[in-house]
Amino acid sequence: MRTIKLFSIAFLFILFYGLTEVYAQTKEAVLDQLNLANQYWQAKNKPQVRAFWDHAAYHTGNMELYQLTKNEAYRKYAEDWAEHNQWMGAKSANKSEWKYNYGETDDHVLFGDWQICFQTYIDLYHIQPAEYKVARAKDVMQYEMSTANHDYWWWADGLYMVMPVMTKLYKLTGDQKYSDKLYEYFMYANSIMYDQDAKLYYRDAKYVYPKHKSTNGKKDFWARGDGWVFAGLAKVLKDLPKNDPHRAEYLTKYQNMAKAITKSQQKEGYWTRSILDPEHAPGAETSGTAFFTYGLLWGINNGYLKEKTYLPTAQKGWEYLSETALQKDGKVGYVQPIGEKAIPGQVVDANSTANFGVGAFLLAGCEMYRYLSNQK
Repeated sequence: MRTIKLFSIAFLFILFYGLTEVYAQTKEAVLDQLNLANQYWQAKNKPQVRAFWDHAAYHTGNMELYQLTKNEAYRKYAEDWAEHNQWMGAKSANKSEWKYNYGETDDHVLFGDWQICFQTYIDLYHIQPAEYKVARAKDVMQYEMSTANHDYWWWADGLYMVMPVMTKLYKLTGDQKYSDKLYEYFMYANSIMYDQDAKLYYRDAKYVYPKHKSTNGKKDFWARGDGWVFAGLAKVLKDLPKNDPHRAEYLTKYQNMAKAITKSQQKEGYWTRSILDPEHAPGAETSGTAFFTYGLLWGINNGYLKEKTYLPTAQKGWEYLSETALQKDGKVGYVQPIGEKAIPGQVVDANSTANFGVGAFLLAGCEMYRYLSNQK
């Protein structure tokens, strides 16, 4: 019995110190993986592309990695993109024609997919201040807030696209209207997309149950859509003042989403595209998984989520992202193509990559690096 007891103690001693060493190595490995993925993307894709949501979502991850590494190549890549787009989203100067329904033309200035670029422009402003970098962002958002409309965020993605723009401009200007309108627009989005029971968001009003159902008759919550919201809420909590009168609303939604998300993770670490009906569109998907992993790790790192409860889920998510989604050459695979729902039969494999998926991967990895950096 004494021999067995001594062996058990020795095993636990080795296991504890072995894990500590693995964590230290993993911290360095995470940074290597982030640089591998970002450098692969930048080598394969020029920065001179439009300022629409997919490219802009990539840059939110690129800028996060820049903040971590101070790699000037990453900042310059973003700056080249911003200059190519004249520090604007949609470029119409005629405010009477500005629209916010879906649209990819220059008159859709008030459509959130053309506003997410302002997040990166503001970040670049803080690195090297110059008013022209944020002038268009201020002009567009001030005009939007001057209207009587409150239904600007009618799809889940829009919460990631624009909520952080509002909080970043609030921090930059001190104008209380950004906080007030953020809350007003957010509450409208909740009224048409939020499921009180599931604590999750439908992609938009078309997908609300029971009007819309998954192939197995269940509520159909799209992973990337809920990923946009969860990550967007984390960014809001990051920038919003602690004494903001509406902060509790965002925190409650964020923490309730964390509980719901954790319940639906697959054993391999990923989330399926329809997160409550894995059989609707089975298999790995990176973008939703990365946004969930980012949001969970951010909450753990900043004291909003209990490490004991949520770290296992976050670690499994990162394990999938770093060992399955990330390919040896740096490609981030298993990213569902541009769309708005989980599509049965759609092929998503190791070669399925996209700019926004890389951006989400970088966000998640940066938070994993920060978590590991905080371990003693």
